Amino acid sequence: MGKTIRLTMAQALVRFLDNQYIEADGEEIKFVTGVFGIFGHGVVVGLGEALAAGDHQLRFYQAKNEQGGAHAAMGYAKQQNRRRMMAVTSSIGPGALNMVTAAGTASVNRIPVLFLPGDVFACRQPDPVLQQVELPQDYTNTASDAFRAVSRYWDRVNRPEQLMSAMINAFRVLTDPADTGAVTVALPQDVQGEAYDYPVEFLAKRVHHIERRIPTGGQISRAAAMIRAAKTPLIICGGGVRFSGAGEALAAFCETFRIPFGETQAGKGVIPWDNPYNLSGIGSTGSLAANRIAREADLILAIGTRLGDFTTCSKWLFQNPGVQVLGINLAPFDAYKMNGEPIVADAKLTLEALTAALSADAPGYESAWGERIGELRTEWKAEVDRLYREEVPPAPDGSPRLSQIRVLGELNERLLPRHTIVVSGSGSIPSDMQRVWRTRTPGTYHMEYGFSCMGYEIAAALGVKIGCPDREVAAIVGDGAYTMLHTELLTAVQEGKKIIVIVLDNTGFHCIDNLQRSQGISKFGNEWNLRDEGNGRLEGRAVRVDYAKNAESWGALGLRAGTPEELEQAVAAALAASGPVVIDVKVSPDSMTKSYESWWRVGTAQTSSNPEVVKAAEAMAVELARARKF
Repeated sequence: MGKTIRLTMAQALVRFLDNQYIEADGEEIKFVTGVFGIFGHGVVVGLGEALAAGDHQLRFYQAKNEQGGAHAAMGYAKQQNRRRMMAVTSSIGPGALNMVTAAGTASVNRIPVLFLPGDVFACRQPDPVLQQVELPQDYTNTASDAFRAVSRYWDRVNRPEQLMSAMINAFRVLTDPADTGAVTVALPQDVQGEAYDYPVEFLAKRVHHIERRIPTGGQISRAAAMIRAAKTPLIICGGGVRFSGAGEALAAFCETFRIPFGETQAGKGVIPWDNPYNLSGIGSTGSLAANRIAREADLILAIGTRLGDFTTCSKWLFQNPGVQVLGINLAPFDAYKMNGEPIVADAKLTLEALTAALSADAPGYESAWGERIGELRTEWKAEVDRLYREEVPPAPDGSPRLSQIRVLGELNERLLPRHTIVVSGSGSIPSDMQRVWRTRTPGTYHMEYGFSCMGYEIAAALGVKIGCPDREVAAIVGDGAYTMLHTELLTAVQEGKKIIVIVLDNTGFHCIDNLQRSQGISKFGNEWNLRDEGNGRLEGRAVRVDYAKNAESWGALGLRAGTPEELEQAVAAALAASGPVVIDVKVSPDSMTKSYESWWRVGTAQTSSNPEVVKAAEAMAVELARARKF
């Protein structure tokens, strides 16, 4: 028998995590670098004791909300292109359940995060323990089972020796580019402290090799044949292009064959905005240029994208009756979508092989788009320039305010350094940014829009800053998302991590207010108004919040802006500051971008006493008839 060492389960877990490395493209990288968490009774004397011992290199970050800590870990891993990650831990019950939303966010976006929620006693002797959920019909079901629906892998360690198989399987998934996401390993609080003679081999340095999946000759032949037969192909650049490091290969492919591309939220910024084949965002929140091209395209090269409903306009966008889809993706689940021809392979290697194959077999091939790409890009640039100069009237009380798009334009064109990493994730801001943000430096556009999770932004910006301490990091967030979750601002103060939070305050959930009104519904429940005692609705005076003062109460610098001049002064002060900053910017509620020849299917009421709703439902049915069925 090999050598063993007697450790508690939690001590062995910390040693194991501290010794996980990956090798990718010849570079060896320490994979797990830290742990975010809030200690409660269900974890503090087990895993907490092991982390407190200090005989490891894992840095512990004290979260202020369990969901926020997990979002910070996700933001860190995403900005590191999934080559470094963190774990997150909590007590049982409410602490664990607070992380479920973040686990869903990580899984949808395919970002590795290891969730280690505390759990009830495996021995059951103190039952019901504090914070235990007792379900009489299934006593094995605890709060941690809620993670099953949102985890790529789920396990529970009911005996200390089970840790070994649980961790091997956990890292099998965490290091898999196609299947990665949230991995949950529930830790019963008694088992965390139980000792076992662990094999030294299990605790030794382990290197996980991230291998690129090479496309086969048959795959390249099929894909090349589809491209050769196409006259008007279009590429969708998804997050898989980013994680594959395929930006240069995609740019070369587009230039060689004169093929334009549209960007998803996850793929935006892989190639700078001024590339002659970059049409900006595509889909429901896409640009005029990308959506017009998409309607006419006869071949869609969907590279590294989930083909979500915003990207495809609910399968309505591609109107050419002969259009085909070529799905290039590491995940077979995504490669087969929309009846696509699946190429299950690495994006970078596939693009390089396709470039070589087409150059050899079809020398001189290029798309038939010709000057149309440049013409549409010029038209779209003029529209964005117009939006960037947009002015709006003052608020009803006479106070100055800005257009939301004007703020984005000022930040993008003049005020933020070009290497600033911008973070967002919910409301109307991602829609606007996908359309109009001009990414000048690859890797500086950080958007969570797979789950559109409110509250991701500030926590994720902290995670990004931890991973990129020498870069400016700016979270651009709506007042709704700020209010939803901004507690990790205190963690940023505590850690001395300077993040710039720019709150665009339009006094409400106006992204949904816009959707509501677009479907014929009168304003209801989305604006931040006092209750009108006359009619009982939230239609009284608008509630005004001073977010700068709120930031100051957390220990951050609070600044305010309502004019372009004030915004310029505030950003200059923020850039000169040494710690976290919040800039409270008052913006007009109806100053976001509109739709550009796109559509989005929502469940509009088919019958209503409101004739405007009926009219909207009839219009929805007309467009639905034009959408693909699969």
